[in-house]
Amino acid sequence: MMKYAIVYLISLLMISSCQKDNPGNKTEFKQKMRDFVIGISQYAKNTNPDFYIIPQNGIELVTTNGEDSGRPDTSYLNAIDANGQEDLFYGYNADDQATSSTDNTYLKRFLNISKDSGKTILVIDYCSTHTKMTNSYAENTNAGYISFAANQRELNNIPDFPAIINHENNSVITHISTIKNFLYLINPTNYKTKISFINAVTSTNYDLLIMDLFFNDGSAFTASEIAQLKNKANGGKRLVISYMSIGEAENYRYYWKSAWNANKPVWLDAENPNWAGNFKVKYWNTEWQNIIYGNDNSYLKKILDADFDGAYLDLIDAFEYYEN
Repeated sequence: MMKYAIVYLISLLMISSCQKDNPGNKTEFKQKMRDFVIGISQYAKNTNPDFYIIPQNGIELVTTNGEDSGRPDTSYLNAIDANGQEDLFYGYNADDQATSSTDNTYLKRFLNISKDSGKTILVIDYCSTHTKMTNSYAENTNAGYISFAANQRELNNIPDFPAIINHENNSVITHISTIKNFLYLINPTNYKTKISFINAVTSTNYDLLIMDLFFNDGSAFTASEIAQLKNKANGGKRLVISYMSIGEAENYRYYWKSAWNANKPVWLDAENPNWAGNFKVKYWNTEWQNIIYGNDNSYLKKILDADFDGAYLDLIDAFEYYEN
């Protein structure tokens, strides 16, 4: 009997260990991501109460059960200031192709739950045909969303169409709820220097810029450089938001250790087959979360120190990988 008791205890310990490493069912995977975003928000807003938190995709998190018929998750919604959504009208299955009405309707049900709770909705459609770009802006305006028609999936350029930015204005933007348009430019590879990047952005009149904390050479933008980027060409002011992936680790970031190439930490998972150098992470793991926020060497602290107006959190939908 003693032998069987020992085996039983060992089995319990193994199950307990697995449960710590894996949250479990689909509801828990979503909740772990909600908790992660809420923790990021609390840390950031404790430093700067006016700092914006904007999760991209994973819009199902706005309800308690992840269904469009569910109750709004007030804890999560109170932690965020806006939602980013890719491919709403164009790009869901292929760039420059219309998203199906089924997928569009599904996403809009969740987006409207967030919008009705007072959150700004930022939509990125991937289309390059001018008529489709025009239609994207019109459809999003009709839905009450702020949009950007990206003609490059790499997000490495400032589109030259339309010639006049959608809803262009000379306002001094002080709150995300008042923006009329935005520029999503997180890949600065077309710019040889920081100065050329800054000059390109400040020659435009976008109300909000989503960019990367780091330039091509790996150097972070400074607070003084971010201050320059907040200037519109027409004398107005814009908000500047920093991109940050929290659902995947990237081997070109400052935090990456070469030893991980041979011996992965327990939280580091498979490489994303569609994006070389990006790796799935067990985002509920404390070690990974400590890389993202909560201490002076964290990614979020660097963004705060550079005086960005907020953080744009990508790979929120990482829960889908573990659910499936």
